[in-house]
Amino acid sequence: MTLIPELTILQPDDKEHIDLPRTLEDELAVGKKRLYIESYGCQMNFADSEIVAAVMRNAGYATTSSADEADVIFLNTCAIRDNAEQKVRHRLKHLTGLKRQKPELLVGMLGCMAERLKTKLLEEEKVVDIVAGPDAYRDIPKLVEEAESGQKAVNVFLSREETYADISPIRLNSNGVTAFVSIMRGCDNMCSFCVVPFTRGRERSRDPFSIVREAQDLFDQGYREVTLLGQNVDSYKWEGVVLGARTGPPGGEERGEEDASATPHRRAAPSSLLTPNTNITTFAHLLEMVAQIHPDLRVRFSTSHPKDITDDVLHTMARYDNICNYIHLPAQSGNSRVLKLMNRTYDRPWYIGKIDRIREILGEDCGISTDMISGFCTETEDEHQDSLSLMDYVHYDYAYMFAYSERPGTLAAKKYADDIPEDVKKRRLNEIIARQLTHSAARNQRHIGQVQRVLIEGTSKRSDDFLCGRNDQNKMVVFPKGNHQKGQYVNVLVTECTSATLRGEVVNA
Repeated sequence: MTLIPELTILQPDDKEHIDLPRTLEDELAVGKKRLYIESYGCQMNFADSEIVAAVMRNAGYATTSSADEADVIFLNTCAIRDNAEQKVRHRLKHLTGLKRQKPELLVGMLGCMAERLKTKLLEEEKVVDIVAGPDAYRDIPKLVEEAESGQKAVNVFLSREETYADISPIRLNSNGVTAFVSIMRGCDNMCSFCVVPFTRGRERSRDPFSIVREAQDLFDQGYREVTLLGQNVDSYKWEGVVLGARTGPPGGEERGEEDASATPHRRAAPSSLLTPNTNITTFAHLLEMVAQIHPDLRVRFSTSHPKDITDDVLHTMARYDNICNYIHLPAQSGNSRVLKLMNRTYDRPWYIGKIDRIREILGEDCGISTDMISGFCTETEDEHQDSLSLMDYVHYDYAYMFAYSERPGTLAAKKYADDIPEDVKKRRLNEIIARQLTHSAARNQRHIGQVQRVLIEGTSKRSDDFLCGRNDQNKMVVFPKGNHQKGQYVNVLVTECTSATLRGEVVNA
């Protein structure tokens, strides 16, 4: 067994979603204008960029992976932290030079930063021609036309209905194995530190038929994993009769004996938990509908809110082997007073109760990750220690960890002083990181000697002689290439680990 200390908590792909831009790929086309998109921030932003690409394709554009070749450049932005916005500001300086060389180039700002700053962005960043919020993507071709005429173009209208359910995203920057499926938009949780309710609007759920259809289409195209996305997936709710939906547990006469035997099983759950009201589809029902598409289609979801995740969801996860045994359950703090200031609507005992319930229903091996903020307004040293002790109680598999960054317009910015010195925030953050390193290493060591079912996502970034993919708990596993191919499931005996990666050898069942 080898344990190599690392400074990196997040897996490379996870870090990519937070800090580094993601771009589209080259699309073969002749005589079309070129579109280039850089996506910053969360998985939802990247999924939105796929919608924008589809809208622009219908308007006659083809995508390119090079900003130098583009006629239109969009930056799909994040506003969750000041650092995220500063990255975009820096990028705009580079694009200013590019636009001097190519005056007809159009530059647009999309997403949360665009929604937060609105027309002020045009005043602050002269290079920007187009500003479009998350609910205005259907209008982008018209905004481009307006900008081509020499006018600045803006649409930051927030909708109560828009879900883009009828738009098929273009999977241009994809490994062809995993894909995101947006199931809802917006957020009704008014966490005091968060800008999302102001930049993405009120919560609304997409109809389950379009979600299942999109997931089925992805499976038919060769994809083998979908991640259901929402700011708070557990509050998903769609009202309307789901025609042909099963109203009892999987298996039995309803499915036929042959089909029932093929249904992936993990553990039994009381059937009453899975008997929906035919007029309301909850997240537990939707999760089951997607899982039933095919046993070889893995299902993940993100993000869960501790106040909303239900036993119904946990029992549905337990029922299906193809629903991954992993939950991202952000705590943000381990202290009840700080959680109240954050307006998280739960306290420390409530959160611990949810963790206990997850362990009871899904077992100790269920992967759990979290978000943790250091240095929130008025946080004391003892309250910081409460966050560390919560981490010790849960033993998260990995975490997204940040120093508090005050965001203009939020409740915290209006009501509380950002009174924790930066050096204290950083020191507390480093202590959180160090604690998580220890826990990540210990959680990964649990897998040594175990056989893990891994979905191959591609070649390892460090060597073409190795492949990599994720296990059920969302951990990256690296193993020798052999004759295996991307998109296959393989059984890997784990022989060693770091705090971020499992390594092993492919074995038979």
